[in-house]
Formats: sequence, structure tokens, C-alpha cells
Amino acid sequence: MHPGPLGYHQEIELEIETLTNEGCGLGRHDGWVVMVSFALPAERVRVRVYRNHSNFSEADLLEVLRVSPDRIAPVCPLFGCCGGCQYQNLAYPVQLEWKRRHVAEVLQRLARIGAPVEPVVASPRPFGYRSKITPHFDRPKGSTGPIGFLESGKRHSLVDVPQCPLATEAINAALPELRARVKREMPGRKTGATLLLREGCGGVTSDPAATITERVGDLELRFGAGDFFQNNPFILPLLVGHVVAEASGGHARFLVDAYCGSGLFALAAAKHFERVAGVEVSERAVLSARANAAHNGIVNCTFLAGTAEAIFAGLHFEGGESAVIIDPPRKGCDGLFLDQLFVFRPRRVVYVSCNPATQMRDLVRFVAAGYRVERVRPFDLFPQTKHLECVVTLERP
Repeated sequence: MHPGPLGYHQEIELEIETLTNEGCGLGRHDGWVVMVSFALPAERVRVRVYRNHSNFSEADLLEVLRVSPDRIAPVCPLFGCCGGCQYQNLAYPVQLEWKRRHVAEVLQRLARIGAPVEPVVASPRPFGYRSKITPHFDRPKGSTGPIGFLESGKRHSLVDVPQCPLATEAINAALPELRARVKREMPGRKTGATLLLREGCGGVTSDPAATITERVGDLELRFGAGDFFQNNPFILPLLVGHVVAEASGGHARFLVDAYCGSGLFALAAAKHFERVAGVEVSERAVLSARANAAHNGIVNCTFLAGTAEAIFAGLHFEGGESAVIIDPPRKGCDGLFLDQLFVFRPRRVVYVSCNPATQMRDLVRFVAAGYRVERVRPFDLFPQTKHLECVVTLERP
């Protein structure tokens, strides 16, 4: 008899075998897979099923019957209710090892590549590292409603979050005033909204149009508070240093920084190359990158606003003499972009991603185009959560 879905609200006991890359404990009941948030490997747990899928069930953790030696007390009183964190109950060194395993698993399963995955680079701060948070609130049903983040396991319900231990001290200091202002305005609102708190060298702002200044090594970068920029400034110099070292390690004369944003990687790497070009579809980001180059006195960088159909059209570099850095959004590289990249044929590519699954999917195309994986190095930009940043170095023989 084949295993099948369990009954709604059925209570069962499970042995947790592993952690998924979504941060859930995984066990089996008579061969049927059950996912349990906040349960850890080697634990025996009592759970209640709340959702069935075609080949697995999801269940709430009711009781830990046998406790993992790696389980610790969470810092946040909302852990287990707020969906922002998955690992506060897991010792930080063990978090890092599980993240390394997850990268190795998706590398093998999705890309069929058995390359070794290096140890995850730890964040200097496991807590208090986020320089940006975006709390939400819905249209209030009464006079006020919760201001915070999605409830764990729910698609729409919010948890009220007065403080977040992942955020910097300055953001947590500014959060009560923002919440108080929003609650005063709530009764007259017809819709919800997403709020913003972002910290830079000049302090904390809640205005998305404000200019933020961030220092990374010798660079001083300016960008809009609402624009994309990595939000763990404590590990960022380590990530940037690694990306620059990998890009310059192939002795290429030129560098192309695709998806360049406000110019972080291009400007950090400029001294290692004769010429550098940053390419970005957002004209606003290109303006920021040009201003950052001028502000830092870097003269061998140019920044181009390329269209999706001709992303490399304005370049005058020979691909065989060039290295390319790519840092796409979570969805990974667009197929049209990859087509153009493989025509350009750079000597070396350094692929930075916040989503190893789409990164490994794209690696299949890189291997088919004649590239080989030289190095895989994850960075823990998001401690206590399932997320990480992964840097893969590829070279064309």
C-alpha cells in the first residue's frame, strides 16, 4: 500500500531525520513525508497536521519528546510565531553547517555537479545585523491592527513585532516612534502598506527617497533608502573582498559587472583591472553608480543602462580578456541575458546569488556552454533564517 496524505488535525509522533532548505524538520510517518517547522534533526516530536500536499504534509510542532543537543533557547519571544526566523532555536555553528549541506545538496540535485562546498562564512554578528527592515500592516478591521511580519505557516496573517533582534540597535530604537505614528494614522486608512526603516552612516530613515551612505572598506557609497543594497553591513566587506579576489584571480584585463546596481562590486574591483564597465537595466541605479565612482575618485569605471535585449551592446571589451560578475535577483538570470553572456564568452564568471536553487539551475547552462565550477563559497548574510548568499566561481578553459 502506498503512503498517502494524513488526516487534517491528525496528531502523530515523528523522528526528525533532516532539515530542508526551507528550514523545516523532515520526518516520515509510515513512509509519508511530514514537514515540521522548528523541529530539529535527531528529535522525536509530537505534531498536528494542518495542510496536505500531493506528496507531503505540513504539521505544527506540539511537543519535543526527545531534544536535540543542538537546540538552544531562542532570543526572540516571538520565535515560532513570527515567520521571519527559522533557526533561532539552533546553535549558530550548526546553522552554518546545515546551510553548507543545503548548498551542496542543490548543487548535486539541480546542477549534477559534485564540486566541494566550502564552509559558510559566518556573520560577525548573529543578531543585530540587519540595516533594513520592512514591517507591514493590513487595512485595520478595528481602530488598529498588527504592524510586523507574516505569521509562520500563514500566507496572509501578520504578527505584531514591537522589536526585532535581527535588526540593528539604531533601527530598534527608531521602531517605536514609527509604529506609534502609523497607529495614529491607521483609523483613517483604507489600505495597508509596507513600511521602511534603513540605517546608514547618517542614522536611520523611514523615507524611501532619502539618500543612504554606506561604507564598505575604502568605499563610501550613496544610494536611495528604498533601493536594493545588501542589508548586513558587518559581513559585507568579507563578501565583497571574496568576489573581487575571485574576479581578479583569472588575470583578465577587463571586468563587466552585470546587475551592477549602485556600483558596489565594480568600484571595489576597479583597481585590479584596466577598465571596468557596470551594466544595469535601471537608469536610476546607473546614475547612482556614476555618482559613486565620481565621489570615490575612480576614473576607470563606466556605467551603462543596457536593455534586456542588448545588455552587452555598449561594451568594447574582448570577452576572452574579461571577467564578469553577476548578482541577479532571487529569480536568477534571465535566459536572454545568459544567451548574450555566452556569446560574449568571458574568461571567468563570478556568480553571486541569494537563492542557491535558481543559481544551480543556471549553472546547468554554464556547464553546457563550456564553463567549469572552480569554487563554491556561501556567506551567511542572514543568520537565524533559511537564507544565505552563495558565490560560485566559473572559468572557461
